[in-house]
Amino acid sequence: MAIQKVGVVGCGLMGSGIAQIAAEAGYAVVVREVNDALLAKGKGKIEAFLKKAVEKGKATPEQVAATLARFTWTTDLAGLASCDLVIEAIVENMAAKQELFRFLDGACPPHTLFSSNTSSLSIGDMAACTKRPQNFVGLHFFNPVPLMKLVEVVRTISTSDATYAAAVEFGRKVGKTVVTAKDTPGFVVNLLLVPYLLDAIRAFEKGVASAPDIDNGMMLGCGHPMGPLTLLDFVGLDTTLYIADIMFTEFKDIRYAAPPLLRRMVLAGLHGRKSGKGFYDYSVNPPVQAVKP
Repeated sequence: MAIQKVGVVGCGLMGSGIAQIAAEAGYAVVVREVNDALLAKGKGKIEAFLKKAVEKGKATPEQVAATLARFTWTTDLAGLASCDLVIEAIVENMAAKQELFRFLDGACPPHTLFSSNTSSLSIGDMAACTKRPQNFVGLHFFNPVPLMKLVEVVRTISTSDATYAAAVEFGRKVGKTVVTAKDTPGFVVNLLLVPYLLDAIRAFEKGVASAPDIDNGMMLGCGHPMGPLTLLDFVGLDTTLYIADIMFTEFKDIRYAAPPLLRRMVLAGLHGRKSGKGFYDYSVNPPVQAVKP
């Protein structure tokens, strides 16, 4: 099936990026948010990103105008009924996602493919609440979506070959390298990344080294572009804790058990860059270590 029109539910950090790359790739894009204020905020993110691309010589004003012309903005879920592919990028809550897909299942024609950008929840559990599990697939993009080159295509036991092929084609058309994963918590990247990040917290918690030394050790010793504690601040400590708890519940493996320090920091509101403090204090430049083990 040829995908021509793409719906994106949620226009936050991830949704706005997904919508942008789809429009840049030539797709007609319908973006839905719960209210006009959030819709305007998401639209502003996209426009600001595209404006910077023009300033850097990576896009022309004509290309940007063509991209923006492909958008339709709505607060009505029924506005997604004409889409060939709908990608969900709302709050990471299974009940909320299932409620959304139950509505879309009744509103969209039988050929419409459904997808979730979840990083940790079961795609199969979402698909099971619809009458089209064969049309359901995971499309896990990475932040920031316009810059990160990877998308994980997640197959459930019910995903049809045609749906999988269409998802892979879409991922490639929006400029991403596609890796395929089965429907298991963490897929490929987080399955391997989360234990590494949690081990970095444990090392810091034990006083093995300071936060900058742990980060520099992994950057300069292993060639990583960003140290694990800096990456935790970028991803969000609250987000990491949420994913770790889901994965520990699923696997009962100590590698996914959240260190006490992580839980204490989240409860204290130290969520990383988005809160201004995490392992580092971002109120100063350059950031300095903000917590002690």
